[in-house]
Amino acid sequence: MARIASTTPPADAVMPVRHPKAPAIGSQIPSHFGYCFGCGELHKTGLHLIAFAGKELDLTGKFTVTEDHQGAPGLAHGGLLSLAFDEALGKLMWLIRTPAVTGRLETDFLLPVPMGRTLYIDARITGQSGRKVYTQAEGRLDSPTGEIAVQASALFIAVPMEHFIKNLTEQYKDHLVEHPELMAFVDPDFDINP
Repeated sequence: MARIASTTPPADAVMPVRHPKAPAIGSQIPSHFGYCFGCGELHKTGLHLIAFAGKELDLTGKFTVTEDHQGAPGLAHGGLLSLAFDEALGKLMWLIRTPAVTGRLETDFLLPVPMGRTLYIDARITGQSGRKVYTQAEGRLDSPTGEIAVQASALFIAVPMEHFIKNLTEQYKDHLVEHPELMAFVDPDFDINP
């Protein structure tokens, strides 16, 4: 049986450095893909999560639960809440400009999140060890100081940008060439920390 990776930084973890080309403090962190279910502005039923760069290796994000996000009647689906945290925590990689994939995500549900309510997410990087980037977040109801409804921590694994490119089908590559507006929010200069 494979060992399960921890979302807690090891003792030898260091704090990465905010990249000089990271989004400016207070600016909206771009969507990586217009049709991303988590943050894409073009996805009709997506979360439309938006996030703003913090002062350090942190961000604040938010999304409003709609009828498209229900699990039980009137309540956000737990899987979609996990998705919101995966998206917010993943956006932290823009601050260190490191393409990465989710290695592990742990989500604790403390309160129900009803339809029509907004979840405010505070997320931060807590350490890095080699290719592993450790993160944590809390989600509060209705305001940045509201009750904590959800907490999460995640481990991201840095990968080369080629990882994403090689997994596109040829048909979809052609589609993106024909419709560049789908990738309008991608930073063409995205690179990896040296």
